[in-house]
Amino acid sequence: MRTAAEPVEVRRPSAVRALTTLLAVTAAATVVVELLNYWYAPEQEFGLAVRTGWAMLRSLGFLLLIGQVNKGRVGARPFGLILAVTTIFAVGRLIVPRQGVPALPGLIGFAVLTALCVAVVVLLYRSEAIRAHLVRHRKGLVVEGGTIAWREMTPKRPQANGWLLTARVAAFTYSPLMLVPALVATGAVPDGRLAAVPALIFWFGAGIAVSYAVLFCTAFLLRDKAWARKGLVAVTLGVLAIDLPLCWWLLGADGLIRDGAPLVTAAALCVWSLYRATRSR
Repeated sequence: MRTAAEPVEVRRPSAVRALTTLLAVTAAATVVVELLNYWYAPEQEFGLAVRTGWAMLRSLGFLLLIGQVNKGRVGARPFGLILAVTTIFAVGRLIVPRQGVPALPGLIGFAVLTALCVAVVVLLYRSEAIRAHLVRHRKGLVVEGGTIAWREMTPKRPQANGWLLTARVAAFTYSPLMLVPALVATGAVPDGRLAAVPALIFWFGAGIAVSYAVLFCTAFLLRDKAWARKGLVAVTLGVLAIDLPLCWWLLGADGLIRDGAPLVTAAALCVWSLYRATRSR
């Protein structure tokens, strides 16, 4: 005699399975392309090693995104968008050497990785099956009716606009995008540029402080507070005003392009998302 119904395994939509496979391939391609770039680089210097290591860490981001997609999390779409865009910039800035032309294997790898990232964004934002799948929130302990249960926690606040989620994820990239060039710039100290030490200390401190400022603003941003939007715009402008001049001074024009361009892209995406969120209210 059967006392309970057997659990029925729900098969994920084919588009979701295709997306998870694509994300796994993209994670592997990120590692391969970065190793190719480093292998063919004319000068395997400290700065290149730091930037290469940071770009390779993005493969872990794609693995985390696979988990978010499998769980059907709402935040997977903006996370995937920011990860894809910044990965293209992180890898693209290492393709072109200081002198000469890029190596052919590196160019081919970058083209393949770009195509993979574009395909990830298209699936996330154009597939209706994936849109319908990514509707869940994170799980946690919920007390209800005198009992404690581990289940999905539906936010009490109104559902956040998708553009606000995108702005939030974009703003969270400010801190690492500031700390990576600051770490690269530490190579200027052994060269005798001791005057750069106070600037480096300030740079690291600002990068850490920005993470807390973004966390504070985005906490109220998802509650649709108007002052939080203005605060996040002010943080964005402050980040650009600090990071870009320091990149120019300590890393030169090459560093400004390699490290400043990804930050400008993230800042532009954040501000544009805030603008679209305001228009769609």
